[in-house]
Amino acid sequence: MKENYTVCNCKQVTYNDIADAIHNNAKFDDVLKTFEGVQKITNCSTGCGGCYQKVLDIISNVLNGAEI
Repeated sequence: MKENYTVCNCKQVTYNDIADAIHNNAKFDDVLKTFEGVQKITNCSTGCGGCYQKVLDIISNVLNGAEI
């Protein structure tokens, strides 16, 4: 498993929080729809928005079966 690290400092959301939100909920094949679901579960990228691209990158890689 990928080393856990904080992705969203505003809401203290980690890589594992995002990966868990993806794996433990409905499967999506669209990164933006998955982002919306992850955002609802974790509240990531609802503060300053500085982690938006990092979250999208993680979702894309998790959906494609790759670790970053």
